[in-house]
Amino acid sequence: MPTWFITGCSTGLGRALAEAVLDRGDNAAISARDVDSIQDLADAHPASTLALSLDVTNQAQVTAAVRAAEERFGSIDVLVNNAGYGYRAAVEEGADGDVQQLFATNFFGPVSLIKAVLPRMRARRSGTIVNLSSIGARISPPGSGYYAAAKAALEGMTASLKKEVEPLGIAVMAVEPGGFRTDFAGRSLTQSAEPITDYAETAGKRRKEVDTAHGTQPGDPRKAALALIEAVDSPALPGILLLGDDAVDGFRDALTALLAETEKWEELSRSTTIGSGS
Repeated sequence: MPTWFITGCSTGLGRALAEAVLDRGDNAAISARDVDSIQDLADAHPASTLALSLDVTNQAQVTAAVRAAEERFGSIDVLVNNAGYGYRAAVEEGADGDVQQLFATNFFGPVSLIKAVLPRMRARRSGTIVNLSSIGARISPPGSGYYAAAKAALEGMTASLKKEVEPLGIAVMAVEPGGFRTDFAGRSLTQSAEPITDYAETAGKRRKEVDTAHGTQPGDPRKAALALIEAVDSPALPGILLLGDDAVDGFRDALTALLAETEKWEELSRSTTIGSGS
């Protein structure tokens, strides 16, 4: 049976995935900053679960957690970088410390885990790496510039990683969920401390105190978990897996708009090539 290593399992998609993986009989190293929040999962599946306390921004904890999982189960077959959180602020409002912490968790944390599991995956010439991004990386809503940037960085790295390790037998996939009924837009969402009035009609409309979307998102975390497992089990892992109607529609609209703009400015773009034009 395969062994999964899943981060951010206390709530939301991470917890739903951990439950689905364990219910079907796979091994799982599951992690959260507060290990008590996932102890019930370990108690329900004691033979196949390792519950770990892990802050993905702490390199020592990352190293220790991966080592513990490999010692317990022999290998990590599927790494799922799910831990992360949202941050809303107009670009001008974003506090430097908040933005650095956002990137430390949503980008550099996954990088640390990838680098920790790759040596053994390369040695075995097998393994799967799944990085949870967001449709926000594609549609870049106002007020989510820094979050979209962190997830876009994760996707850019994921795409290059895929080309580097697929010849070594390792599969890589980015996942772009739309809105799901989790704590992501509630308890887990942070925002700038000092809003600027000039952004009230753009970024301001998505501040927690005025955004009514939380609790009405269309996505079902349980269905997302099953879809993710199905993709991982498939012989040909997609480079990007979209989850939800809003993700598919947003992705298609963004690509259509980008193509239209590319065509509009194509002549000027091509004019910079040596030998073109007069």
